[in-house]
Amino acid sequence: MKLIKSYSKLIALLIATTLLLVGCSNPKGNNTEGNTNPSDHTAAQINVIATLFPQYDFTKQIAGDKANVRLLMPPGTEAHSYEPTPKDLVDIRHADVFIYTSFAMEPWVEKILAEVGSETLVINATEGVTYYTSEEMGLPHDEHEAENPSGEEDHDHEGVDPHVWLDPANASIMAKNVAKGLIQINPENEALYTENLKIYEEALASLDKEFAQALSPISHKEIVFAGHYAFGYLSKKYGIAYHSPYAGFSPDAEPSPQNIAAMIDLMKSENQKVVYYEELIDPKIARVIASETGAEMVMLHAAHNVSKEDLSNKVTYMDIMKSNLEKLVKGLNAHE
Repeated sequence: MKLIKSYSKLIALLIATTLLLVGCSNPKGNNTEGNTNPSDHTAAQINVIATLFPQYDFTKQIAGDKANVRLLMPPGTEAHSYEPTPKDLVDIRHADVFIYTSFAMEPWVEKILAEVGSETLVINATEGVTYYTSEEMGLPHDEHEAENPSGEEDHDHEGVDPHVWLDPANASIMAKNVAKGLIQINPENEALYTENLKIYEEALASLDKEFAQALSPISHKEIVFAGHYAFGYLSKKYGIAYHSPYAGFSPDAEPSPQNIAAMIDLMKSENQKVVYYEELIDPKIARVIASETGAEMVMLHAAHNVSKEDLSNKVTYMDIMKSNLEKLVKGLNAHE
């Protein structure tokens, strides 16, 4: 894996260089929502860095004002193309807690963990979650899929679907892992974390019921999503036939013309009125399909990351998921 090999050669030098530049001064930037530096905190707070938006939001919901939480990726950054900066690496070393999703979602994390000291508690947010492979998701093999234009080897997330948080039941497991870590690092606030986790688990259970109740009456549940294969867990959970022109779980490789044509033919034959596209990526494939079918383009949000505006407006995982439900119901009913 080229990315990891490159970190193996450079990470020690990058950290050493950045530490020299930072020196003995406060190695933190300005306090901004979601991008707060790890040591800008009061004595009552712990410093947490989370790689992706789901665990960032779960931490904020559970920790309340007892944690200073930073989203590692800048808002608006597409998660699959993100690479941590030297300063990010230093900040992680200074944090009390570092939360990641999995090596499947963030392959660069493995090398970073080798550089994190024992002072930083590392939490694998998806520990205990059942991952599905491309075969288990029913993902078709595409003989025509284009080569990755970057020239980098496309590992397709090591053959497993990493987007587990889009099933509320998996989100609940992730929230539990976050709470467990917070209690371990900050036991004096165990009662608060435990109570907030209970409240959040109840909210996730309610979200699950909302999805099931809204989608179950719809007889023909089938969507075309013109982005990478991100909604496998959600579609599997609620019985939605899910089609994408991409053959894998990463948006790095462009879908083939044959796959795009197949989506156009499917939409015409099934009289689909909506084509969905993903957040934070130019929806060029959706535009092609929409222009050929007359379908309306509607965004489904996979919650890897959020825009600057969303972060400023304090959008939550719950907000994103409830908006997704409304859009799914709209598209599926249009098909009816």
